[in-house]
Amino acid sequence: MRVPLRMVQDAPGALGGEGSCVMAGAGHDTRDRTRGGPLPPPPSRKGRRGVAWLVGFLLLLLGLHPALALESAAVSSPRAVATLVSDTDAVQGGTPFRVALRLKLAEGWHTYWQNPGDAGVAPELKLDLPPGATASGIDWPTPRRVPEGPLMTYAYTGEVLLPVTVTPPKGGGPFPVTAHASWLVCKDVCIPEEGTFRLDLPAGVPAPNAEAALFQAHDRSVPRASPWAATVAANGALFVQGPELSPATVLDAWFIPAQSDRIHDDAAQPLSVREGGFVLALKPAAGFSPDAGLDGILSVRDRSGLQTDVVLHANPGPAPGPAGPPLPRLLLLAFLGGAILNLMPCVFPVLAMKAVGFARGAAHGAARAHAVSYTAGVLVTFLALAVALLVARAAGMAAGWGFQFQSPVFVAAMAWLLFAVGLNLSGVFQVGLGFGLNGAGGRIAGRHSHLGSFFTGLLAVLVATPCTAPFMGVAIAAGLAAPAPVTLAVFACMGLGLAAPYVALAAIPGVARLVPRPGRWMEVLKQALAFPMYGAAVWLLWVVSQEAGPSGVLGTAAGAVLLGFAAWVLGLSQQAAGRNRRFGHATAAAAVLLAAAVLAGIAATPVEAAREDGAKAEAFSSAKLAAARTEGKPVFVNMTAAWCVTCLVNERVAISSEAVQDAFLQRQVVYLKGDWTRQDPAITEYLRQNGRDGVPLYVYYPPKGGAPVVLPQILTESMVLSVLERT
Repeated sequence: MRVPLRMVQDAPGALGGEGSCVMAGAGHDTRDRTRGGPLPPPPSRKGRRGVAWLVGFLLLLLGLHPALALESAAVSSPRAVATLVSDTDAVQGGTPFRVALRLKLAEGWHTYWQNPGDAGVAPELKLDLPPGATASGIDWPTPRRVPEGPLMTYAYTGEVLLPVTVTPPKGGGPFPVTAHASWLVCKDVCIPEEGTFRLDLPAGVPAPNAEAALFQAHDRSVPRASPWAATVAANGALFVQGPELSPATVLDAWFIPAQSDRIHDDAAQPLSVREGGFVLALKPAAGFSPDAGLDGILSVRDRSGLQTDVVLHANPGPAPGPAGPPLPRLLLLAFLGGAILNLMPCVFPVLAMKAVGFARGAAHGAARAHAVSYTAGVLVTFLALAVALLVARAAGMAAGWGFQFQSPVFVAAMAWLLFAVGLNLSGVFQVGLGFGLNGAGGRIAGRHSHLGSFFTGLLAVLVATPCTAPFMGVAIAAGLAAPAPVTLAVFACMGLGLAAPYVALAAIPGVARLVPRPGRWMEVLKQALAFPMYGAAVWLLWVVSQEAGPSGVLGTAAGAVLLGFAAWVLGLSQQAAGRNRRFGHATAAAAVLLAAAVLAGIAATPVEAAREDGAKAEAFSSAKLAAARTEGKPVFVNMTAAWCVTCLVNERVAISSEAVQDAFLQRQVVYLKGDWTRQDPAITEYLRQNGRDGVPLYVYYPPKGGAPVVLPQILTESMVLSVLERT
């Protein structure tokens, strides 16, 4: 049972006495009361014709149309004016005609569709007809989606006509129609209203009257039969297919269920368009039954802005393939996203290791072999991340791209790892014992360590995950929504894209001849490239401050000091090993113990909630978003994280610019910022509703309920200003 948002009691002028709900016009009878008593017996057929002719002639002389008398007296309140109207000025036995409840709603008020959504009550219209007459149900026009706080309702604003078709019995004579209607009107409060109406329709040949135009306008607002085939899967994916549906034609689409509790009405419906159809990702509710299919209204807006509303029945069907581009295009997007990832700031430190590794490999003629080892490390790590994401999702966890950086322990460990790599590049110690981390910065498991190149690829992927390159968002979201083999293929293609520039450089004939011969310059370059590692470690320390507060920073910094001391001791042991092997082993053991102490410090570090950063934006919540949209305000949503380098760059160069902030101020844009630095189920859900599995995500909601616009993941100031100016 649907419960109205709020019922107002004891309102001024409310009927029904103390404690009753406001019932505007409750019990009103709109029959003509000028006759002063019961209706007289009907005259004879001849008399009726004479009276009708005389009334028509008199009205004609007065310049009036007899159809005006066929709209009942009104039931009025400050919120709505209701009447009963007919589409004909006469009734003929056996010939159907229509009567309708006509509601004129005041500014800001609305009433509801047959399925009101998360709240509300549908209008009711009951007719009292002469014996032998029949009436259909209400022919409902397409409603609007009207957010009410955190809820979504399906409603009408302005003027709405709710008609029924009446079929009189065969034979002649006047045809009285008495109707009782009830409806709920809502704005900031919800008020039930009702009224009783009467029309006395004369016998005669039916002809359109002045109200017929209202019915014609209504007919244009009724959804037509769907020309498209549709299926719905158990996960709520609604797959609509038609030859004219393509990315070049379809701009937006949404679905309104005919019955309540079938889908979560307030959830977004991410749209993925392909050639020959599109997929709407609906969120099933408790009453959803995939075996029964799904009924409702589908609205499709094309690129020219034209909206088509159809009555849709979706049969049960399997989940469609990747909700987005076809598989070859999806894999291409994944490859391009991985290749562009090489240009993201978070990968710069690893580019240092790759540069030294290429120089050394080219100098020794082994660049191609090391490129293969590096690529293997990249692919294995990408596939491991894909498996981890699939397992986490199967377990019910909300995990997306870069999810591991939501753990302050992982971030601290990455900071220490990059700090250790920097110490290695600076010459503090050398990694021996057949194990390597950067595979190129000096003696790492020997001069030609393929294991080191492999771990360079591993590290490249780990430090790349805070960044999201163009094309990656679509590829990851579609890949994770697809079957597991497709997910693995998408992540493998991203890995190939990340490794492609290094592989291509190593494979180009003659590149080795362009590299200077080994010498002192390689040692200087190696030491210089340690500083990007230190810079990345400092950035990760700041991320820890956002996730774990001052105590997390203290623990991470203390661990870095211990790690530096361990590296120094290890370096001493390596220098002394040639002269005194026993001393070398003892100092190496001490270094290992210190490293173990660092790991123990990770587990013992208390985690404290990050402090507010004093940003100008309001903290995101679905309630704030819904409230702002209900008020007709424009809203800019920024989903970000402290560990997301792409997010931070976008905020600095685009969102925080003076021009954009001035535009927000002038247009009174509500700026909502969601911080996904640490796991937040509400933000994760919002990301999924908009077809994303990671940050950044930027969504602009135009004023007065306009369709939301998802902005690119790489922002510029002009992009933001352009979308603001278009709406």
